[in-house]
Amino acid sequence: MKAFAALWWVVCFLAMAPAHALQLTDDRGISVTFAYSPQRIVSLLPSLTESVCALEQCQRIVGVDRYSNYPASIQRLPVLGGGIDPNIEAVVALKPDVVLLAVSSRASERLESLGVKVLALEPKNHADVRRVLKRLGALLEIPDEAGADRLWRVIDASVQAAAQSLSPQAKNTRVYFEASRGPYAAGEASFIGETLTRLGVKNIIPAALGPFPRINPEFVVRANPDLIMVGSRNMQAMAAYPGWSSIKAVKERRICAYSPEESDVVVRPGPRMAEAARIMARCIADKAG
Repeated sequence: MKAFAALWWVVCFLAMAPAHALQLTDDRGISVTFAYSPQRIVSLLPSLTESVCALEQCQRIVGVDRYSNYPASIQRLPVLGGGIDPNIEAVVALKPDVVLLAVSSRASERLESLGVKVLALEPKNHADVRRVLKRLGALLEIPDEAGADRLWRVIDASVQAAAQSLSPQAKNTRVYFEASRGPYAAGEASFIGETLTRLGVKNIIPAALGPFPRINPEFVVRANPDLIMVGSRNMQAMAAYPGWSSIKAVKERRICAYSPEESDVVVRPGPRMAEAARIMARCIADKAG
């Protein structure tokens, strides 16, 4: 009888214990172990915020950085400062099970020293986006077929459809994409550059310069692109670049100035890359088709 009772307690203990631990390696190469799938998530990178929501787990997010603004439900959550240098005290006060942030964030070590688990994920190209979606799916315990794989198939098919929508004369248009002030350009090696390549146009910023290199404006003058893509926030700075009035795209008014809302879509490596491809394809069709 005593043996039976002891066995019964062992069975109960095993039933109450976590079925398995989650162990994930982030983009710093650091392995992070979770006793269970996190239910309280702080996300300090917009693309990661959008990815969690696209995996239908928005309800787990309890706080975000100031740039996470999509979907609309996120805008009701506590804003914890910038992703690079968030308000550490405010993050800790939310008692998150995990904080999602960029590798470049300065907050990782400080949060970890306070006992907060951190997962640093920073996609820079299409393969990275797919990998990060799968990593988040594993964190959230969503089967690939119902989560990351399904989502990636939708993104991939939508980019392909956007490419097929363009006329033959739009192909091989030479494009310059200014990602942010500096100027920082989107090179061939970036997720934006890879989308442009799939759309059939030629990026004037070679992969050898890196995903998002800071360039000399004179480089663009010499390259003389047929089409320029830029966020409307950066248009004023661009107008002051020396020699740009001689660029073919400027002289022929082949410039797509994206609204702040459109810019948020095209510069975030995440689930809205399908929409980004459609936005860029419309620009190419309107200005170079």
